[in-house]
Amino acid sequence: MILETFMADDKDVLRDVWFGRIPTSFTLNQDEVTEREAEPYYLLLPRVSYLTLVTDKVKKHFLKVMRAEDVEEMWFEYEGTPLKWHYPIGVLFDLHASNTVLPWSITVHFKNFPDSDLLHCPSSSVVEAHFMSSIKEADALKHKSQVVNDMQKKDHKQLWMGLQNDKFDQFWAMNRKLMEYPTEEGGFRYIPFRIYQTMSDRPFIQRLFRPVSPEGNVHTLGDLMKEMDPAALPNDGEPKRYQVVIHGIEPLLETPLQWLSEHLSHPDNFLHICVIPTPTD
Repeated sequence: MILETFMADDKDVLRDVWFGRIPTSFTLNQDEVTEREAEPYYLLLPRVSYLTLVTDKVKKHFLKVMRAEDVEEMWFEYEGTPLKWHYPIGVLFDLHASNTVLPWSITVHFKNFPDSDLLHCPSSSVVEAHFMSSIKEADALKHKSQVVNDMQKKDHKQLWMGLQNDKFDQFWAMNRKLMEYPTEEGGFRYIPFRIYQTMSDRPFIQRLFRPVSPEGNVHTLGDLMKEMDPAALPNDGEPKRYQVVIHGIEPLLETPLQWLSEHLSHPDNFLHICVIPTPTD
């Protein structure tokens, strides 16, 4: 899906991003010890949230068929890859499963936690700490931390509660302050972004990049990719090998980066960009 049609009403874009859902089937790993057969559990996962924040019902569902002594920390896996809870759900899907047939089939584990691959997440307060630290990092890039430092503790809480309780208006009433900038500057100081590649061992690319060039030219998504990950872009006359995906769509490479940052960032205020191989027929 290309982004052209979105430019019409920016508020609608924010809503479309917030309410993006992925139909998902959770199945208990066959090695888990159960007292009776565990039926799969189905959920519509919010793209902008985190696995450990929205899977309480999944845990309760499977605990009904397990003995307490067989239960350790819950973790998730897709086709052999442990899923990092501190990445937004939409990023995990685009990176690992974007060409899969829906529902997305996730395997649930309650033992053999893969310490070398995943961070432990004993409670939602760990998710909150990770989320707020990302927002602060993004604001350091955008406004030298001035906006987030001017907020009170209750304002920080409003951002978190908006995400945790899936309250779009509550979240955006506060988040819009983080999206403002002086008109004469033409954008943020730097664009908070992370580029994930399925074909790379490094977690992601994150470097300083301004939305406007020193000469005053507006930087686009294509400009960012050319500098950060040129292999993702096709050479003239070559077939397209990779897709540059944000929230499950391929924005036009000519889209201004500042506009993308304001409208397609995740609630953590980062633009999460996935570079995935173009599907072959």
